[in-house]
Amino acid sequence: MPIGQFALVILTTMEGRNLQQTTAHEGCAQFSGVPGGSYNLQVIASGYERAIERLNVGADSKSGVTVTLKPASDGQATAAPPKPTILSSKAKKELGKGLEAMRAGKLAEARVHLDAAYALAPESFEVNYVLGIYSIETNESARAKDYLEKVLNLDPQHVGALRSIGIVLLGENKPADAIPYLRAALEAEPASWYGHALLADAALRLGSIDESVAQAERAVELDREHAEIVQPLFAWALAERGDKEKAIHILQSYLQNHASDIAAKSRLEKLQIIPQVDTERKAPAATLEATSATPAVAVPYSLLLPSNWLPPDVDEKVPPIEPGATCALDEVLKNSGERVQEFVTNVDRFTATESITHETISKWGLASPPEEFKFDYLVSIGEPEPGFLSVEEFRPRAYSPSQFPDGLVRRGLPAMLLIFHPHTADKFEMTCEGLAHWKGKLVWLVHFRQRVDKPNVVYSYRLGETGMSYPVALKGRAWIAAEDYQIVRLEADLVAPLPQIRLVADHACVEYGPVNFRTRNVDMWLPQTAEFYYEWRGHRGHRIHRFTNYMLFSVDDKQHISAPKAESRSSTDNPGDPAKPDL
Repeated sequence: MPIGQFALVILTTMEGRNLQQTTAHEGCAQFSGVPGGSYNLQVIASGYERAIERLNVGADSKSGVTVTLKPASDGQATAAPPKPTILSSKAKKELGKGLEAMRAGKLAEARVHLDAAYALAPESFEVNYVLGIYSIETNESARAKDYLEKVLNLDPQHVGALRSIGIVLLGENKPADAIPYLRAALEAEPASWYGHALLADAALRLGSIDESVAQAERAVELDREHAEIVQPLFAWALAERGDKEKAIHILQSYLQNHASDIAAKSRLEKLQIIPQVDTERKAPAATLEATSATPAVAVPYSLLLPSNWLPPDVDEKVPPIEPGATCALDEVLKNSGERVQEFVTNVDRFTATESITHETISKWGLASPPEEFKFDYLVSIGEPEPGFLSVEEFRPRAYSPSQFPDGLVRRGLPAMLLIFHPHTADKFEMTCEGLAHWKGKLVWLVHFRQRVDKPNVVYSYRLGETGMSYPVALKGRAWIAAEDYQIVRLEADLVAPLPQIRLVADHACVEYGPVNFRTRNVDMWLPQTAEFYYEWRGHRGHRIHRFTNYMLFSVDDKQHISAPKAESRSSTDNPGDPAKPDL
C-alpha cells in the first residue's frame, strides 16, 4: 500500500552528493531534469527504517523505482544509554558541591567533594565523568583518560566522554588517535559546533587541510556565538590551503576583539610578511607550529561540565539529525511564520485550566516536596496596529505574585510562538540544524538567538506590577513539523545572565498540541505543557505548567461573544513586552 504519511525523499549521486529533495504525496514522489546515470534514492519517514534504493535513469526517458519501507523495530533504534546510577542524597550533595566549586574555579575544594562522591558511588558514570573533566583542567591526562575510559565502559556512547578523550589526545599531540573518538562523538551529535571544531583541529594537525577547512566552516555556521573561538584555527587552515587573503581578513577581524592573543597576532604578522603561501602543502610540523600540546580550539572546560540541576543548555546538547536531509531555512521560516499568523488571526481570546507544580531546588540540586496550584487562565492575543503584537494574560486576583514561591509569576507562554512571527523573526539569528524525529513526526530543528543589533521585544523580567522591566535575550531551538510547519516544541535559554537583577538561569521548554474548537471548526496549536527552571537572587526553582479545558472566545462579523469575567492586568503593563516573568 502507498505510505499514508509524510515522507522525505532524497535523490543523491553515487558519491553521496544531494541532487534533489522532495516530499511524497500519497506514496509518490517525482523528480524532473535528472541527467541519465545511476543514483541512490533515500526515503525517510517517521516510524520506518530509512530506505535506500539504487535507481538507474536512462537518457531522455522516464525511470521509476518502488521503495518498500520496513516498519522500525524496537531494536532498530540506537540502544538507550544506561540509566545513571541512583546516587544517594549524600553522593548527590558531594557531586553538586564539586560541580559548584569547579564552576567557581576552586579546584582544590572541588577535589575534596569529588573524591567524597567517588567513595560513595565509584561505579557512577556521572561521578567518573566529572572527575575526568577535573583531571583535564589540572593537566593530569593519564588520570583523565582512566576516568573517561571507565565512563565509556559503562556507557559506550557517552558523547561527553568521547569528546573529552579526544581533547586529552589532542593535548598530547596525538591527532590520529583522537580522531576516532571525535568522529564517534560527532556521529552522536552531528550538529555540535564544538565537535566540528575539534575535528578541524585534528585534521589540520594531520595535514588534511581541505577537511579542516570544511569542519571549521561547519562549526562557524552552526554557532555564531562561539565562532570567534574557531576563527584562528579557520584562518590557519585557510592559509595552509593557500587562501592567504581570506585568512588575513579573518585574523584581522578576530584581533579587533582579542588584541591580547599573541599567537594569533604572530600568525597574522607572518602571513602579511610571506609573499605567497606555498601551494605545495608542507608537512604539518613545518608549517603549523603543531608541536604545541595545546589544542588549537581552546574553550572553557566549563563547557564540558554536565548541568547539575538544570537541563542541558540548548547549545550543550543538540538532538540527533538525519544525515543527508537538506533544510531550506527560508521556506521553513516562511511557512512556520504563516502558521503563527494564522494563530494570531484565529484567536481573539481563549481560556484554560492551568495546573502548576512547583519544586524548590536546594543549592545541592535536590528538589523539595512539590507544591500544587490550579486556577483559571485567560489569554488575549491581537494585532492592534500593523506590526504591533499584543499578548495579555489574566489570572484571578487571589493568585498574586506574593503567593507564589520566590514571588515569581511567569507570564508569556503564548508569546514564545511569536519569535517566528514575520514581525519578530528578523530580530533573531536563525539556523536550520537539520531533520529530526519527534513523537512520531519528522521535524526541522531551527536554532534561534536574539540579535544584538535588534530590539528585544519578546521576553523580559519586571520587578513588581509597576516596576522596571529588564529585556532578556534568548537563544533556543524550535521543533517545526516538516509536514505542515506547525511549531510543536520550543526550548530556550538565556543568552547571558542578567547581573542587574541577579538572574543566573532561565530554561524553558514548551510543548504544543492541536486543540479542536468545534464552534469555529478550527484546530489551534496551543501549549499543552511547559517546564521551567530558573535561578534568581539565589533561589532555584522548577515548575511544570499543564493546560486543559481550553475554550475559544472569538469575535467576527456574525457573532459576538463576551469573554468570561477575569481580573484585568494593570494599566502599567506594556503590551510591547509580550513575555514577562513578574518578580
